[in-house]
Amino acid sequence: MNATVTTIATVAHSHTTILAARPTDWTVLKPLLFQSIGQTLEMVLVTLVIGGFLGLVLGVVLYGTRPGNLFENAIIYRILDFIVNIIRPIPFIIFLAAMQPVTIAVVGTSIGTVAAIFPMVVMCTVATSRLVEQNLVPVDHGMIEAARAMGASKLTIIRTVLIPEALAPLILAYAFLFIGVLDMSAMAGYIGGGGLGNFAIAYGYQKFDQTVTWTAVIIMIVLVQVVQGIANAIAKRILKRQQ
Repeated sequence: MNATVTTIATVAHSHTTILAARPTDWTVLKPLLFQSIGQTLEMVLVTLVIGGFLGLVLGVVLYGTRPGNLFENAIIYRILDFIVNIIRPIPFIIFLAAMQPVTIAVVGTSIGTVAAIFPMVVMCTVATSRLVEQNLVPVDHGMIEAARAMGASKLTIIRTVLIPEALAPLILAYAFLFIGVLDMSAMAGYIGGGGLGNFAIAYGYQKFDQTVTWTAVIIMIVLVQVVQGIANAIAKRILKRQQ
């Protein structure tokens, strides 16, 4: 019995070793890699543009309806705050599954890149709204009151005072958001959305090819570093101008 178990373990180990030692066929994988990069960029950029804008609007509303602010309304604030607090903590992989009926109703399918983008936009909107609200809260109320005293409308105050004063931290917040959206895109393979995450799992992890896995990881790291570096540079210039 022990000999049989030992033999099976030895064969399994040898099989794994053979798979791990198999050279990476980049003639086949290279087009798939570029396709995966394109799918990831599509998901991330569309999500950031739509979800980032909707989140900005929702974040301003959250801030404005807080007690003592421009559009003070306790009922609206509590409702929106409650909705954001419900959705935000849900792990995205579970949120993907939970949103399937809504995704089918809106998009017409629950499989593919477009089907992955819809729940990503919803989650991005919620996450962005909280980031925007948190970065608007520290803005000096004295500047807002001064603008009010000069007869500026509420929308003018938001456009010319509130957003510009919080612009540097908002840019850094959106860079942080980019990382979160990139993480979400890595789970899109669960519903056939493709992307670098799916590429790393399907052609790297499942085929015991660490070269493929780490290629996807490095590309994602480079994307994050580039975006974060650009955001840091822009935020630094804005802060210098405000001083």
